[in-house]
Amino acid sequence: MKRGTALNLFPIFFTTWIFIKSMDFMARWIMIAGAILLVLGAIMHLAPWLLNWFGKLPGDIRIESERGKVFIPITSMIIVSIVLTIIVNIFKR
Repeated sequence: MKRGTALNLFPIFFTTWIFIKSMDFMARWIMIAGAILLVLGAIMHLAPWLLNWFGKLPGDIRIESERGKVFIPITSMIIVSIVLTIIVNIFKR
């Protein structure tokens, strides 16, 4: 069989097709993430009081001293994680 025939090039075409298909999937998720960030940015710019609760819940750790500040939003991150889990499960179905 000669070099460069269709059977010899099949693995190249197949792997290229898989790569392009995975790139389409990744591009879709990057666009969705960008849209979400755009909406969050607009909310923070136009209506900052809607996200005023973030970081001020019981369980969020804030340590301030003369030399610096440490902020660990444990409870806020748990709530964000639960909300994102619900949203992802709704879109998955």
